Amino acid sequence: MAISFNQAFAGHDKMLEFRSARASVLANNIANADTPNYKARDITFGSMFDEAKNKLRLASDDDQHIQGSSAADDDSGLFYRNPSQPSLDGNTVDMQREQAEYAQNSMRFDTSFMFLDRKISGLKKALTGN
Repeated sequence: MAISFNQAFAGHDKMLEFRSARASVLANNIANADTPNYKARDITFGSMFDEAKNKLRLASDDDQHIQGSSAADDDSGLFYRNPSQPSLDGNTVDMQREQAEYAQNSMRFDTSFMFLDRKISGLKKALTGN
C-alpha cells in the first residue's frame, strides 16, 4: 500500500501555510499601527482556498482551446477590516484586537504543528517498526 502524503498529513501542512500567512498580515498591521491612513487587513482560510482554486489552470491539448486562467492578483485573499473605532488620522488598526488575533493565531499554529509532528512521528514508527 502506497503512502499518500496529502492523506497522511490530513491538511495540517496547508493549515501551517495559512497560519504563517495570517501571522505575516497581522504583524504588518501591528507594525503600521501609527501610520496615517493605513487600513488594517486580514485573511481567512476560505479566501486563501478560493485564491488557490482560482489559480488552477485548465488542461488543454490543442492550441486552439481557450486557456483557463484567473485574473486574481496577489492580494486577492486579503480583505480590509471594518474598524470598530476609526481614528482621526484614518488608521483602522485596533492594537488590542491585532495583538489578541496574533496570539490566537500563534496558538493555533502551534496546535497544527503539534498535530503534524505527531503524524510524522507515527509514519516514522510505522516505517521503522520502533
